[in-house]
Amino acid sequence: MRMPRALALLVCTAALAATTGACSGATTPPAAGGGAHFEVSPTSPPARGPLDSFTWSLYAEPYTLDYALAYDYPPNTVLANVCEQLLRVTPDMKIVPGLAVKWSQPDPRTLVYTLRPGVRFHDGTTMTADDVVASLRRQMDPKTGSPWGSSFKTVDSVEKTGPLEVTIRLGKADVLFHELMAASPGTVVSAASLAKEGKDYGTPVGKLNCTGPYALDHWAQGDSITLRKNAAYWDKTLSPKSEKVRFTFVEDAAARSNAFLSGTADGGYMVPSSSFGRLRAGDRGTLLFGPNTATANLAVLDFHGVLGNLKVRKALSMALDRKNIVKAAAGGIGVPAKAPAARGAWALAPERTAELYDTLPEPVYDVEAAKKLVQEARAGGRRVTLATSSMAPEISVVADAVQAAGRRIGLDVVLKPVSPDAYSSIFVDPDAREGLDLVITNGYDNTPDPLEFYQYLRTGDFGNYGRWSNAEFDVAFDRANSEPDPAERAGLTARLQRIALDELPVIPLYEAPYSVFLGKRITGAPTGIAQLYFPWAATIGAPKR
Repeated sequence: MRMPRALALLVCTAALAATTGACSGATTPPAAGGGAHFEVSPTSPPARGPLDSFTWSLYAEPYTLDYALAYDYPPNTVLANVCEQLLRVTPDMKIVPGLAVKWSQPDPRTLVYTLRPGVRFHDGTTMTADDVVASLRRQMDPKTGSPWGSSFKTVDSVEKTGPLEVTIRLGKADVLFHELMAASPGTVVSAASLAKEGKDYGTPVGKLNCTGPYALDHWAQGDSITLRKNAAYWDKTLSPKSEKVRFTFVEDAAARSNAFLSGTADGGYMVPSSSFGRLRAGDRGTLLFGPNTATANLAVLDFHGVLGNLKVRKALSMALDRKNIVKAAAGGIGVPAKAPAARGAWALAPERTAELYDTLPEPVYDVEAAKKLVQEARAGGRRVTLATSSMAPEISVVADAVQAAGRRIGLDVVLKPVSPDAYSSIFVDPDAREGLDLVITNGYDNTPDPLEFYQYLRTGDFGNYGRWSNAEFDVAFDRANSEPDPAERAGLTARLQRIALDELPVIPLYEAPYSVFLGKRITGAPTGIAQLYFPWAATIGAPKR
């Protein structure tokens, strides 16, 4: 629901999506999905030997390497290997200790994190509670301008309560805050380096001083970013197998695919779906699919216009031929979405996924019934304006499908082409939504908890683009966010899912797995969206010794 979900849709091509199966092991989508055969597994075959270096393709150059401003796939794909969080999301979508070796919650409004001893930053200095306090408080400082600042809205204080202990006091119970300590909000960097670098921190001329398995070596703006191995990395189970990693930036989907096929790039996440066929048929490497927490949705931007009528929203949803959208926009690798938050977002309580998500009905496709709803709403001939952009083919494909669906049921769906920058502004600037009724989004969770997605539909939330408001939803959210048990919380989140499906503030489109291409000379990479915070590059090496 927030900006990076949209940016990913704009430029990454394949990742309009989420996993179709469990978040560990391999899964095969049901035949009813209407797409091509594919399997989902959290990891690729393990590496057997070391590498001097490998080259990794990003679909765009990171706009920052400042953890507090990193709010999109490219920066976090790099930073996952350089900086670390108090907690860690694993490839099989579990939350485990990271820089915090343990934590406790003496009461619902107090979190105590015990830090891992002996962890050193890249400059050799030792991490202490002072670094954690400085890192987290910086996220809260309005001067930083962190898009993660809202994650700290319930935080009253962040205090050092021992050399290796940090205590956070909350204004009210907030389970999501703790879980987000495994994502950008929980990142720990050297307090001394923050003070020294100042405004240069996270820019091509600044330096990073973190604790990860790789350190920033050089950022050649417009060309590449190079990381070097941290030989003193604390986690010996993730000791890097490659001495260096070089990131290149290729925005054009065809050029990026050619880089994979030519060997110019050894691998990359979020592979262009238009290249799936070529990459799967070729012999230059392997295309793999992993767990995801994302769903392609239509977000309603104006509830005072024609889409303010629930019957019209339901009619548009019923008119969408999602199976054909999957084929056209995602290369057939995906399934129609049953709900706004993906199946893969339910990984923290896998024992309840079948009960709470799999039992949902398939989305209805009934053009005649949709026509009747439009007539009942007296909306025939009314205009619906959908933003579109030329940055990625998927946007145009989905937009054309929505336009055709609307017109089949009597709605005048008008496509408004906007520049990539203007499209991005829709998700951060309310004024940019003026005159728009719908926008295509890619809604993903940073953690494997569906509650994270549904927070963006609360009244007044930054990610609630259409300013939808439902008092019952808000009360149900607060109740779920105060429940520490994942299984119980999943049951409470199912209520939010039901309200969202009944009211359709966003219209679900489809899910697809995460994608990664690995050339012949490398293997070992995690395949799923956990790569945004897990040090994935450390696991990559040669297939054979």
